[in-house]
Amino acid sequence: MKLIASALISFLVLLHNGKEIKYEGSTPANHIVKSFLGIPLSDSVDFIRWTIALENDKYYLRCNYGIGKPNTSGFINGGKWVELQGSCRKEGNHYLLQNANKSLGLVEINPDLLHVLDGDNNLSIGTGGWSYTLNRVAPVVTDEILIIFKKPILKDSMAYQGRTPCGVPGIEVGERPCYKLKWSLTLYADSKSNQPRSYKLRSILREQVADKLGEWKIITGKHGRIIYQLADKNGGIWINLIRLDDNVLAFADADQRLLVGDEDFSYTLSRKW
Repeated sequence: MKLIASALISFLVLLHNGKEIKYEGSTPANHIVKSFLGIPLSDSVDFIRWTIALENDKYYLRCNYGIGKPNTSGFINGGKWVELQGSCRKEGNHYLLQNANKSLGLVEINPDLLHVLDGDNNLSIGTGGWSYTLNRVAPVVTDEILIIFKKPILKDSMAYQGRTPCGVPGIEVGERPCYKLKWSLTLYADSKSNQPRSYKLRSILREQVADKLGEWKIITGKHGRIIYQLADKNGGIWINLIRLDDNVLAFADADQRLLVGDEDFSYTLSRKW
């Protein structure tokens, strides 16, 4: 017990010494993440809550994981814990974290956001509950994006899902405290002409469902970024979604800056089909 307490104190000191960059977030638990963290693949895990610090060629992380406790943001019986530290190699905007013979790839979307990579070095696809995006604890709030954008190839219908914090531009939450928003978005297109057509968006706030239909378009924004713009019923721009790749969309503000989430949710949607 003393060793665990000592390790925790050391970790907390590292997280507050002001030299490293700290991220937090909650993700699903695919086999790559489980393997890296040393979680048995047979373990049932709803989600993993991360705290991670990167400093030069080192990383320090602490994860809480398990089965979610209903109607709370925590885990049944407090969940289980993993603490790791090790070497970290950065090439361009890619990080590779090493844990013995296991590794985990992360890509820096911008200075405020990291995303867990899959086995093919692509952005990992999240679920309806959580994405694989980690959020900087003290964001610098920038319109910089470090990934390379490619022209999308549209299908007749493309569905995305996820949960985000509140604070999405264009979404009114009222005066009551707001914890999260649930999203289901279907984009329709003409696959032959590769042109957008219409969208159907369902958002859920405090179990109140709001459905919206409208038109969407693709624009090329700053530094070549691809933006899916959803129009409201009057034709004005309602929501900006930056296409990170075919499988991940990220909410942005009117100035095309990506929104930064918290320890529970990120502002990204994951491909469903």
